[in-house]
Amino acid sequence: GQFVVFASVENGHDVVMFDARSKSGGLNEYGIASYKAPDGFAQKEVDWLMQIGGITVVNGKKLGAELSLEGLKSEYDAVFLAIGLAGVNALRAEGEDKDGVLDAVDFISELRQAEDLSKLPIGRNVVVIGGGMTAVDAAVQAKLLGAQNVSMVYRRGRARMSASEYEQDLAASKGVQIFYNAAPVAVYGNGSVTEVEFEYTAEDGGTLKGTGETFRLPADQVFKAIGQALDGVPDEIEITGGKIAVDAVGRTSVPGIWAGGDCATGGEDLTVTAVAEGRDAAEDIHAKLMEG
Repeated sequence: GQFVVFASVENGHDVVMFDARSKSGGLNEYGIASYKAPDGFAQKEVDWLMQIGGITVVNGKKLGAELSLEGLKSEYDAVFLAIGLAGVNALRAEGEDKDGVLDAVDFISELRQAEDLSKLPIGRNVVVIGGGMTAVDAAVQAKLLGAQNVSMVYRRGRARMSASEYEQDLAASKGVQIFYNAAPVAVYGNGSVTEVEFEYTAEDGGTLKGTGETFRLPADQVFKAIGQALDGVPDEIEITGGKIAVDAVGRTSVPGIWAGGDCATGGEDLTVTAVAEGRDAAEDIHAKLMEG
């Protein structure tokens, strides 16, 4: 989830959780398609967890903007970072700044929080670029919301897609057309997007290369779902491979700071993995605090 947890003895609280968002729940609340987690599932889970007691939640506080790591270290006995991957990778295609080119994660978040789905602007021809679960979510949601044509384009072959075979079949069953081995090279339109040009790709010894053969898809709405990046981590924390470097129990390079979930190295980008890493870090934090 998009939150930071602090364990403290001095201020009288067992755990204080600062959350950058107005609601708690992180990815479950903001990042999973509505058709997968209906009926307020995320908030029901948060309410259930809060019954444990000894947890104070403060919403609307983000690491870096409202909270400094140095200040938190001085005030709290231990800090656990679970800030996820808030940045979105660029397409690196000419014209991607045109109106109508959007981040898929923002679309899903807006959809999850919308009170009236009929007021959400959905294009007639929607193109989703990416091959993961977020790409499938955006494509299926666009189709369910009434888009006439929805295409999902992935730069590698079907076997390399991170979305499961079930997810791919789900998209196809909803009428989403999937293109494999194609990468975006340009976005066209006079101010707003009207079509996207792709180049067919081929793998050569594990390296992806363009073939020189291109095609275009009409699009009045494009969703980028090509992966997310770490954002807002203080310089003193070691980063490796674009994530916070941690050991087996989540300790970072800075004493007293732990991390887990998508923002940290070591595991698959899955909710169940993040939960396990939070558990392991909590046990290590407890053991460390009990030493003194």
